[in-house]
Amino acid sequence: MKQKVGKRKPILLMWRIILYTPFLYLIDVIAWTLIHTSPLIPGILAKEFFDMLSGDANINNSLWGLLILVAVTALGRAGLIYMGARIDILFRFKESSLIRRNLLEFFMKRPGALPIKASTGEILNSFRDDAKQIEDAVDWFIDVIGTLIFAIVAVVILIRIDAKITLYVFTPLVAVIAMANRASHRIEENRRASRKASAEVNGIVGEMFNSVQAVKVLGAENHIIEQFHQLNNKRHKLMLRDTLFTQLLESIYQNTVSLGTGLILLLAAQSMKAGSFSVGDFAIFVYYLAFVTDFTQFYGRYIAHYQQTCVSFQRMSDLMEETPIEKLVQHNPLYMKGKLPMVEVKEKTKEDELDTLVVNSLTYVHSNSGGGISEISFKLKRESFTVICGKIGSGKTTLLRTLLGLLPAQAGEILWNDKRVNNPSEFFVYPRSAYTAQVPHLLSDTVRNNILLGIISGGVDINTSVYAAVLEKDIDTFENGLETVVGPRGVKLSGGQVQRVAAARMFARDAELLVFDDISSALDAETEGVLWNRIFQVKNKTCLVVSNRKTALQHADHIIVLNNGRMEAEGTLGELLQSCDEIKQIWA
Repeated sequence: MKQKVGKRKPILLMWRIILYTPFLYLIDVIAWTLIHTSPLIPGILAKEFFDMLSGDANINNSLWGLLILVAVTALGRAGLIYMGARIDILFRFKESSLIRRNLLEFFMKRPGALPIKASTGEILNSFRDDAKQIEDAVDWFIDVIGTLIFAIVAVVILIRIDAKITLYVFTPLVAVIAMANRASHRIEENRRASRKASAEVNGIVGEMFNSVQAVKVLGAENHIIEQFHQLNNKRHKLMLRDTLFTQLLESIYQNTVSLGTGLILLLAAQSMKAGSFSVGDFAIFVYYLAFVTDFTQFYGRYIAHYQQTCVSFQRMSDLMEETPIEKLVQHNPLYMKGKLPMVEVKEKTKEDELDTLVVNSLTYVHSNSGGGISEISFKLKRESFTVICGKIGSGKTTLLRTLLGLLPAQAGEILWNDKRVNNPSEFFVYPRSAYTAQVPHLLSDTVRNNILLGIISGGVDINTSVYAAVLEKDIDTFENGLETVVGPRGVKLSGGQVQRVAAARMFARDAELLVFDDISSALDAETEGVLWNRIFQVKNKTCLVVSNRKTALQHADHIIVLNNGRMEAEGTLGELLQSCDEIKQIWA
């Protein structure tokens, strides 16, 4: 169920971001408040300069003295801007990095086989654009504070000069605020539509790159390109509408302010003609007026930006599904300086050793198809070789994924040495368990690093792992041996080589329980036979295998037969060939 992020909640989330580095934010506020209020001094100096020329000055000062003060003020403001920019960049980087870090943690900790209810494009847009949108909203609030303080002080000064003229400064402000509030709903709708269209374009680009071979085989290049053009044209129109509407509002803000400025200047000219207005008063009034009216325009833009920020928070909340949106701004370390912490490699203890693994009534039903597993129960003993078999769609892979926590079990329990496993996804990891999927994922790194994957090489006999996976002859043919880069998702390797690199990674873990899903599906008959023989030679390991291969079934201590997500039968091969029609068909 999706969470609704209201209009006020983003304020609390932004405040939570500020509290992540409160001291840095405070310094940033002080620096930019000084930067935004520093033009007050040149205005006063301009008034004194022109009054001195006209003989109306209240302070005795020389021309050179005023010029020196102007120069010192300009240099001071330049120094403040330099310091403020450095602080601002650091704060911005930290706040957006925190958001992206927490969003990444959500994806890393969610059940790995559970489908994400968003396209790749939508996810990338959130990491890039929505995080930047929130970053700007938090940071620009500092400018709101600084320009507001300047406007208040400047208005007080202007009121002391002429209250009637100053009144006209607020007329554009009221108009801007009213227009921005009325337009906020339209801004939100336009931004949401344009972001969705951008996500669709990013998604189809990713699909095109991932399906190049399939597109070529089917001769669907023209169809894919046409679909891409349609989505891109839709995105262009929606983004143009969003941009035009925002620019239209800004144009109205500027023209409203210009109209007010013209009226004020006319009144000021009349006052000067009447003798109640000095040249210096006119100079400071015109000088401050530009900054005060800029505040009205910026405030209107910030209201529009805040509406767009609400959309960004809602999009991220939708990605996180039922996870509270507060997790997005949870305070966590970023490790921006020094060496990154080493990956913690847990040493195997007595409690990690497997004596028995009991599964009781394990259930998971896919919401979209209704398939899955229902009330599966079995027991594994130490150093046993258990095979799960069944026809396509019988639930074999779903059973493994639910056991390992890659899918969230909807019912049932798992006992490791008679102790209940409460969080399978965090429990079934090294050194307790190692897993090889039917379609493994490799990183665009060397073969060695894909096998080690964070384990310190000094503690791993990588040659033994390579041998167990029947990979040694392939390594010899690679250009750089174990240092060969496999490319994105192992694209430089064959399907069988990808499976065996993943198998070597599993063997390198020296885990108690080895779980592999149809590990030989992409292998030729000779390599498959060698692989199974070497797996059977692995000592002191408990194996849970998904396979319909005769070699695996013949060696199994225990066989579990699945049919339509339920356990059809279990036992030895000899027993099942006599009593189970399902395995007779598989065997035949």
